[in-house]
Amino acid sequence: MRNRSLLILTTAVTAGALTLTACGSRDDKGGDGSNAGGGITVTIGLDAPLTGELTALGLGIKNSADLAVNTANKKEYVKGVTFKLVALDDQAQPSSGQQNATKLVADKSVLGVVGPLNSGVAESMQKVFDDAKLVQVSPANTNPSLSQGPNWASGDKKRGYKSYFRTATTDAIQGPFAAQYVFKDAKKTKAFIIDDKKTYGAGLAGTFKGEFEKLGGKVVGTQHIDPDTKDFSAVATQVKSSGADVVYYGGEYPAAGPLAKQIKEAGAKVTVVGGDALFSPEYVKLAGAAAAEGDIATSVGAPIESLASAKEFLANYKAANYKEAFEAYGGYSYDSTWAIIEAVKKVVEGNGGKLPDDARAKVVEAVQGVSFEGVTGSVAFDEFGDTTNKQLTVYQVTGGAHKPVKSGTFGG
Repeated sequence: MRNRSLLILTTAVTAGALTLTACGSRDDKGGDGSNAGGGITVTIGLDAPLTGELTALGLGIKNSADLAVNTANKKEYVKGVTFKLVALDDQAQPSSGQQNATKLVADKSVLGVVGPLNSGVAESMQKVFDDAKLVQVSPANTNPSLSQGPNWASGDKKRGYKSYFRTATTDAIQGPFAAQYVFKDAKKTKAFIIDDKKTYGAGLAGTFKGEFEKLGGKVVGTQHIDPDTKDFSAVATQVKSSGADVVYYGGEYPAAGPLAKQIKEAGAKVTVVGGDALFSPEYVKLAGAAAAEGDIATSVGAPIESLASAKEFLANYKAANYKEAFEAYGGYSYDSTWAIIEAVKKVVEGNGGKLPDDARAKVVEAVQGVSFEGVTGSVAFDEFGDTTNKQLTVYQVTGGAHKPVKSGTFGG
């Protein structure tokens, strides 16, 4: 774990003098979500890597959640309620994520949490939130076990935490979707599979491997790497001598970029393929445009620029003048935040315009039943808390940037 103090970014937006005469303050510190002015202030927490190597993705998540909160306040979407965003930095470290979860639980004004980015971080947070009946909606977690239990692959699916939801589809679909494209469309038959031994990377590589072999592809080598070393010369040599025509990497762009560069420099004539954590301009920067050319990344959903449902989000994000791009998970972060806002709206309106004493538990129940047209399309959750939107897209680096080449669902 890196020894850094937590970076706490707080965004508070007040939409006029909102009052609610039926609800007074029972806790001057906001312990029940109320404030002394008679209106309700509801805090939405956020956890993401706001510093460190995955900052680009983390800040895209934070900015998009901030935009959702600002939009709800501007529209006075929930009468009498002002939303506030409190963002905490986990630096992509599970231990920091768990500390942040404990901190958010302790703030009684927090009625929902957006995040985290990393599946491994989510594992450390789930029980903390579930014990407190505090809803968690991730825009980016893709490991199936988070929602379907450790034995999901054998068909024994069991939901462990009723407070956990996500707007990103899982690796149970993403890995096989990539394998189908690689084998059927790209005509690659010999794969060298590498992962970073993390929850996300190892899980994604495993689902790719299973489908690739099922289709008739041959796995000519497997290897694990330490993503922090950045010296991948040994595995690059192994890839070259294996005769592979494709490398599948389960992991994130900070290691994937240098890995791809070193594999190509070793003389291996391969296409490097990975999941949504490679779908970032940062991957191309780290690999170098020449080395990254032709490489492939799958990502959740359809290309956001192609969606009619995303037009307002895209325009508002640009108008807000955020310094950072919304990146791969911006739309999903907005929708995760809006799912919590919709749930709060249902709870408040169903309780005479005020928060009930068991507001957190009621919000968890309400999120389970939300259904709305979001930035990324229809937003709803199944019996496991997983998104019902199973859309995925294959992107290929062309001319130094990821361009969509195929969109659909696994098996479709």
